[in-house]
Amino acid sequence: MITLAALAALAADYADELAMPIAPLLIGDQLFEPDERPVVMGTVNLSRDSTYRESIAISSKDAIAKARVMAAQGADLIDIGAESSTAKAARVGAETQAAQVTPVIETLASLGIATSIETYEHSVAVAGLKAGASVVNLTGREQEREIYEAAATANATVILCYSAGANVREITDVALDSDPFPEMEDHFAGRIALARSHGLDRIVIDPGMGFYYGNLVDPTTRVRHQTMVLLSTFRLRTLGLPICHALPHAFDVFGDEFRTAEGFFAVLASLGGTSLFRTHEVARVVRVVDALQELHVR
Repeated sequence: MITLAALAALAADYADELAMPIAPLLIGDQLFEPDERPVVMGTVNLSRDSTYRESIAISSKDAIAKARVMAAQGADLIDIGAESSTAKAARVGAETQAAQVTPVIETLASLGIATSIETYEHSVAVAGLKAGASVVNLTGREQEREIYEAAATANATVILCYSAGANVREITDVALDSDPFPEMEDHFAGRIALARSHGLDRIVIDPGMGFYYGNLVDPTTRVRHQTMVLLSTFRLRTLGLPICHALPHAFDVFGDEFRTAEGFFAVLASLGGTSLFRTHEVARVVRVVDALQELHVR
């Protein structure tokens, strides 16, 4: 249960973590101080299998138009992906993904709109970086070494998404009956050290609550776990890096008003110390972020 007393106890129990500073978030030539204002990342999906219909683009032209609208609404960054991470989605070959994302990223880069390429494939990451992406949203581990090197060469940022398997398409479980943060901290600490050994110094971490997990099928169980992680995210500040979260949709909780869900969870994520919000509802989330800043809610 979320109460003021519970939040106060959480802050008191992990007061040292709450007080720890984190590095600025670098996207291309832009430097963000996320403790002052979180960064907002809009989402454009070139896969028709994506669960959030409003984010699906059926062509390069459509993707570019959606991304331009999101940028006008206040998104600091646009995440472009060509394969859905949902369990039942069709696999898309790396060559096809690269062909789909490249013209979108090239056009957006020419317009001065910062982009991220979402992938776990080295060749797709390289294609995105060559096209002008500033960020690799890395959703797997199998080819991470090569991707770290490519990103370091391009002076790009990498978002390390929590993935117990080779990539997020492999169904795994998360800890529900125990504290997940010690294991998560160890997971990221090892990967951060590996990334730095390959020359990468622009790193963001993502606990991965937006992906599919085998024991988070029940909607209520899933949302409660996501909420707990969002509010406790500041515990990962021990790693000294900005933290990204994909904001939950919670269709079963919000019903016909599901488009308001990500704004609601942006409040919880902000209280929990999230640095970068990945959202399908840019206009709503930007308004929430601005309101939190205006009201000095931290």
